[in-house]
Amino acid sequence: MTPASCKAKGRNLQNMVCDTLRTLYQCHPDDIRPAIMGESGEDIKVSPAMRTRFPYSIECKNQERISIWEALSQAENHARTKKTVPALIFHRNRSKTWVAIPLEDWVALLSVLDASREAV
Repeated sequence: MTPASCKAKGRNLQNMVCDTLRTLYQCHPDDIRPAIMGESGEDIKVSPAMRTRFPYSIECKNQERISIWEALSQAENHARTKKTVPALIFHRNRSKTWVAIPLEDWVALLSVLDASREAV
């Protein structure tokens, strides 16, 4: 693949993630936007106002083969500077899109989900 097509592939995943989050949160496009290719930091840029509702630093990888540990380290580095939860979103051709977050944060999400079900 050419460098341009690799960047386009990565941009497609970022755009899909942004569209999904904007739909979920019903927010303005400036509140959740994809990083410009080559821009340092998180792959999904979140406004300060939106950060209270979405406390994640996202690293996106749209590759056939990824080094999961390097990608997670990248997400952790971004999260450390923002004081957020690191999240890795990864995809490859003809596959589902996956999300990796720390176990304790996944358990916290399950607790909130369980509490909301009990409240019904």
